[in-house]
Amino acid sequence: MEKEGNAIKKFLTTLMVSVFVFFGLGISRGEAAASQFIIINKSTNKLAYYENGKLVKTFKVATGRKASYTPEGKFKIVNKIVNRPYYTGHIPGGDPRNPLGNRWLGLNARGTWGTTYAIHGNNDPSSIGKYVSSGCIRMYDADVEWLFEQVKVSTPVVITSSSKSFDTIAKENGLKVSSSASNSSAISTSILKKGSRGNDVKIVQEKLKGMGYYKMAVDGIFGPGTDSAVRKFQRAKKLQVDGIVGSQTKKALGLTS
Repeated sequence: MEKEGNAIKKFLTTLMVSVFVFFGLGISRGEAAASQFIIINKSTNKLAYYENGKLVKTFKVATGRKASYTPEGKFKIVNKIVNRPYYTGHIPGGDPRNPLGNRWLGLNARGTWGTTYAIHGNNDPSSIGKYVSSGCIRMYDADVEWLFEQVKVSTPVVITSSSKSFDTIAKENGLKVSSSASNSSAISTSILKKGSRGNDVKIVQEKLKGMGYYKMAVDGIFGPGTDSAVRKFQRAKKLQVDGIVGSQTKKALGLTS
C-alpha cells in the first residue's frame, strides 16, 4: 500500500508540474504574440507588420481573384512551416515549381487550422500585388522569409477591405498602436538623391526592399545600389527615370498622400 501511495503521489506531482508548464508556456507565448500583429488590406493589397505598437514594415501582397476568396476578419497564425509541399499538385517543398514558395504562415480562418488559408511565398513574383489567388495571401519569397523570422504562433492577423489607414484599422480591431507608430513611415518633403543620408533614405530603402527592388542593406546611405533601385521602381511605375526621390516618386511609394 505504501508503494502504491508513493506511486500515486509521484503521478500527481508530475501531473501538477506538467499543467504548470503547459499553462506557463501558453501565457508567455500569448504575451509575446500580443506585442505583434499583422494587418492585410485587400483594397490596396498591402500587408503591415506591427511590433510593440509600431508599424515596422509594409509589403505588397496578392489576394483572392474574387473578393470572397480571401476571408475577412480577425484571425491568428496557428502554424509556421518551412518549404511546405504543394499536396494538390504533388510538388515537394523547396521545389522551384512549388506555388507556395518557401514559407507558410497558416491562419485559423473559416474553421480551418492553418491547413487551407495562409500567408505564404510564391514562385511567380509577377503575381504579387494582383488579385489572383484562391484565397491565400501571397508575398515575395524574400519578404515572407523576413516576416516568418519575426512573427510567432498566435500572432493576430486582421484581413479587411478598407480605405482607412493601417493605424485606424488596428485601433478599430482593438489592437494597440503607439503614438509614434503613425510617424514610422513619415518622410520629409526634401528631395532625396545620390549622396543623401539619414532616416528618410532608410524609409525609402525599406519600401523598395519590401517591393523587391532593393536587395542591399538598409543603411540610410543613398549610394549606387539605392539609385539603381529607385530607377527600376520609376521605370516600372512609368515615372521620370532620374534616380531622384521627389514628390511623384514618394507618392508612388506610398510615402505621401
